[in-house]
Amino acid sequence: MLNQRFHRCAIAVAVSSFFAVHSASAAEQQQQQQQDQQQSVERIAVWSTAVSSSSMYMSAETIADKQADHISDLLRTIPGVDVGGAHSLNQRITIRSMDDKDLDISIDGAKQNTYMYHHMGNLQIHADILKSVDIDVGTNSVINSGLGGSVRFETKQARELLRPDQTIGGRIQVTAGDNSGENYSASGYGLLGEDFDFLAYYNYVDRDNYEVGGGKIKNGSGEVIEGTDGKVRGLEGEVDDLLLKLGWNLTGNQRLQLSYESYKDEGDYSYRPDMGLATDIAITESLQIPLLWPTEFTRDTVTLNYELLTDSTLLKAAVYTNSSELWRDETGYGQNPAYAAWAAIVTGEAKNSGINMLAETTVDDADSHEITWGFDYVKHDTDYKTKSDAGQLTSGEDASNLAIFAQDRIRFNDQFSITPGFRYDKYDIDSAVIDDSFSNTAFALAAEYQPVDNLVIKLSGTQLFKGPEISEVFVGAGLDEVPNPDIKEETGVNYEAAFAYRADLNSAGTLSVGGTVFKTEIDGYIYDYATPPEGVRARYWKDNIGDMELDGFEAYSNYSIGEFDAGITFSRAESDLSAFAGYEQYDGARLDREQGDTISANAGYFFAAIDLSVFWEVLHVDDVDAGLDLDGASLDNSKDGYTVHNISARWEPANITGLTVIAGVDNLFDEFYASQSSRTGTSFHPRFGELYLQDYEPGRNIKATVAYQF
Repeated sequence: MLNQRFHRCAIAVAVSSFFAVHSASAAEQQQQQQQDQQQSVERIAVWSTAVSSSSMYMSAETIADKQADHISDLLRTIPGVDVGGAHSLNQRITIRSMDDKDLDISIDGAKQNTYMYHHMGNLQIHADILKSVDIDVGTNSVINSGLGGSVRFETKQARELLRPDQTIGGRIQVTAGDNSGENYSASGYGLLGEDFDFLAYYNYVDRDNYEVGGGKIKNGSGEVIEGTDGKVRGLEGEVDDLLLKLGWNLTGNQRLQLSYESYKDEGDYSYRPDMGLATDIAITESLQIPLLWPTEFTRDTVTLNYELLTDSTLLKAAVYTNSSELWRDETGYGQNPAYAAWAAIVTGEAKNSGINMLAETTVDDADSHEITWGFDYVKHDTDYKTKSDAGQLTSGEDASNLAIFAQDRIRFNDQFSITPGFRYDKYDIDSAVIDDSFSNTAFALAAEYQPVDNLVIKLSGTQLFKGPEISEVFVGAGLDEVPNPDIKEETGVNYEAAFAYRADLNSAGTLSVGGTVFKTEIDGYIYDYATPPEGVRARYWKDNIGDMELDGFEAYSNYSIGEFDAGITFSRAESDLSAFAGYEQYDGARLDREQGDTISANAGYFFAAIDLSVFWEVLHVDDVDAGLDLDGASLDNSKDGYTVHNISARWEPANITGLTVIAGVDNLFDEFYASQSSRTGTSFHPRFGELYLQDYEPGRNIKATVAYQF
């Protein structure tokens, strides 16, 4: 009974959202009890990784065979979610067109939001290390701080990897692709007596320069770029990821865990990892400097986690420090005497440290109460320095945020419940743009109604808050920023309406359908590259330029019968800015990472007689017409649609326990494309001329994985 209670609470606290489309409704509980699987959200098993999303349900086999070597392999087909950036340094999670700067992202409770460099993403992690990914598409709870939603990554744990009869175990895995490179991982885990457990995990990626779809690198006019052979340069490198965990069960209901993760990505990389080879070549030839630059990104994280379970409360707390460093050897500028003064070793460091606590308390009285409460404190520190013949240049900024929150899910009967909540934020920033403090109290209210069995309807509204950000680290940590003491915080509201229906069709199978309609209003939207008013001597500055509105929907349908399951999803998100006086040139602009209408479909079948599973998925993204946007391409910002098919097969022989063999083909039909959440389009630069920004995705990739768990 204690274990059942712990499982239900752990999932509920991890998800931290009262508005998940597949949260535990009475209808779902009834069906889950029939299957003896009571849980708070539907989850997707991927080896020992699980993915859950508030925007959809997918069967357990849907993404089990993706051989994920990039976060996009796991998340790109979830409605409302995309991962832009083809380079390993440029993984950018976007939700409803909002990029990772506007999301609440954490790994094992440690915040990851770090604006290192505008040409790279804010998150670097390899998919294989993950135990679970919980995604809130949209901010629907006072527990989360992001304007657009949250993504919580959790890494693997020893006790969950051991078989019932084991005290020690391990796993080795090898993956190879003809258009991606190789991946090797090894792990050991076990028990040290009754109360202690350990996990040691190491993952190594030897990544190649890949070939684009069709084998030809083209410019915006469809012409092959002179001097290219179809392979994108500046991607070849190595990733090392080490995870160490030591757990201690203090008592029967308390656990302490210390973990250390070290991540390193190094190689001779392109100067602008988010832009395509066409842009790199044009700039390199104009400036007569190297195409590739020795680069190293490292991240070290130490986290102490604590869990307490009582009859009525599950409490989780984390204390962490997270240090990221981007280093690049830019002495190559010395090859051109005109830019010799730029030759330097450049280092940017960002440190996040914090403490947070999240608890769920159940109170059973006349009305059932599920109270979620806690606090979150995080401090961001940045440090920039260059070393050159001219000497050393340094700069730095810092910011901190303290949040206190609580919400209460009040169940009046089996059909109706409401969830009020509040959140208080105190934000302090000391930067080149502004040195100030901001405070805000936000409220939320959600209602859930189950008119009949198997149907749940939900409505919610959540107020939003985000203070001005500190500057990106790698270009000076505020060194060249223009002060703007009048800049304000971003506030707003996210409204959602959703339904979920699941029907057991007996011998005809099981059908699940659902959908979410949303409207997000962000007041005082901050744009980092706003045109300054008269009297401000700068090309651009940070300012509130208007009110941004986003609206759209996500929908899904899944069907399963016997060993067959299939699903289809559809999503749309559109954005529109109502500009303030002085910024009329941005009126009607959309977010530059907005995608076209997106459809994904998948199907899988398990051949029990031969222990073989087969899987197919397709992702189709529609065109986006040219139009005014923020920070997009200046000459042509239209976006080409694309359709990508992936297939795979997984064999787990019953007579060889622990062996798994997967073979598959990504981008089966060799599509030439770029994610619309990446850099796309054509811009004009006064010196370099037309720049084709397309961040090309890989072409066809045949890959195989062999893993053995012992």
